[in-house]
Amino acid sequence: MSNDSSSTTAIVLDRRLDRDLLPTAPALMLSLTAEERTRSRYHFLTDDNTAVFLQLPRGTTLQDGDLLTATTGALLVRVVAKPELVLTIASDDPLNLLRAAYHLGNRHVSLEIAPTYLRLSPDPVLEGMLVHLGLQLVTEIAPFCPQGGAYSHHH
Repeated sequence: MSNDSSSTTAIVLDRRLDRDLLPTAPALMLSLTAEERTRSRYHFLTDDNTAVFLQLPRGTTLQDGDLLTATTGALLVRVVAKPELVLTIASDDPLNLLRAAYHLGNRHVSLEIAPTYLRLSPDPVLEGMLVHLGLQLVTEIAPFCPQGGAYSHHH
């Protein structure tokens, strides 16, 4: 889906807007995996094949629902968490989920944390550890929205 050497002139998206100040409905949707949402300078194609180039401050991590625009124009693009292969962890005991989050955090794993599940990229070694901890694991295709780090700036 992404293209580094596009001969077509891409629309440069270089501003992230405050979601609460939405002036108009987004014209385009840009579906990106969790890893793609960490790229601040990259060529992508929107869902309708419009070429765009992200030119955001280095270290920017986009979140599902973020709005992007070009300084030079009124085009509005909404970032969407693209469904991808993930490992979803569940347990009837919330304490087991906390234990799993602790162990995964010690390994600096990108982790989506929700009240009833944890979600991460599939990893056979981690899967073994999680099974040993007595958790239920499901490999599925779903949007992956990992937490920002403790020092990340998220709005």
